[in-house]
Amino acid sequence: MLWRSSIQEAEESGNVKIVYGSVVDETRAGREIPYKVYVPASGASYTFPVVLWSHGLGGSRDGAGFLARYVASHGYAVIHLTHIGSDTSIWEGKQGHPWDVIRATRIPRRTTLHRFRDVSAFVDRLPGVEAAHAELAGRIDRSRIGMSGHSFGALTTQIMAGQKLGRGRRLYGLRDKRFRAGIAYSMTATYNEGEDPAAIYGPIAMPMLYMTGTADDSPVTGSGYETRLPIFENARGPDQHLLVLDGADHMVFAGSRGKLAAYEKMRRHREIIQTLSLCYWDAYLKEDEQAFEWLTGDGCLNYLGMDGEYVFRPNGKADLKP
Repeated sequence: MLWRSSIQEAEESGNVKIVYGSVVDETRAGREIPYKVYVPASGASYTFPVVLWSHGLGGSRDGAGFLARYVASHGYAVIHLTHIGSDTSIWEGKQGHPWDVIRATRIPRRTTLHRFRDVSAFVDRLPGVEAAHAELAGRIDRSRIGMSGHSFGALTTQIMAGQKLGRGRRLYGLRDKRFRAGIAYSMTATYNEGEDPAAIYGPIAMPMLYMTGTADDSPVTGSGYETRLPIFENARGPDQHLLVLDGADHMVFAGSRGKLAAYEKMRRHREIIQTLSLCYWDAYLKEDEQAFEWLTGDGCLNYLGMDGEYVFRPNGKADLKP
């Protein structure tokens, strides 16, 4: 049983509308930020909380549609961004499998910083995005914005939440306080050997849900899922959540497969990813107390059964006020 009888568990669910566009950041030499928006197709009278999505290395705004459609169909504007320079352009038109090309590609630090800054730049321009599309006009609740992403996009989410950049004493942050909560799918560790992970991840300052799986090896470095756990273990922000799915691999969280074959539990894992994502957003962007109680109590544990482990660490009560 889920947190509301109206919530249906399904791998593909709901009827949504999709609109495309792009914004331009004039402060960065006219950098373009393409986007794709999923919104409910029905003529609901209420405004939609916003969930941003940042793709992984070599991805684009077209990824993770299985998740965007499901969340949007339950009353959200889900907006996927493309980060130029770490998107599909790094492998399109090149010989070899995209993963092999991606592994061989060096992403300059400047490109990484542009990716991080894309997010805040896009939020700055949300009023213009809303005005540009009839489907969005008067429908966006900019006081309730969540941040999410997969792999490199998970790192982007962590940075928005307060994770530090740099090394040693030269740490700095790019946190955006307009985000009320975040989900990091295949969260990504960045600290180097000899550095203190608490100094890097401790400053994460908003509620976060981290999702990974026991087969979530990095397609770039080959490191196992255990390297992702110090992020959750060291984050000191309020209401930190961790989901570890038994047997889930890296790409199940993004919807595409790359070089990975399908596996027996894949459909079940996708359903869990959808269901827990929606419940989390309901709890933190819609302030649904039933969703919060289900997510942090026996409801979630009973739903997962033997398919995964869920850990909730409050670290103090989250402030859900806009």
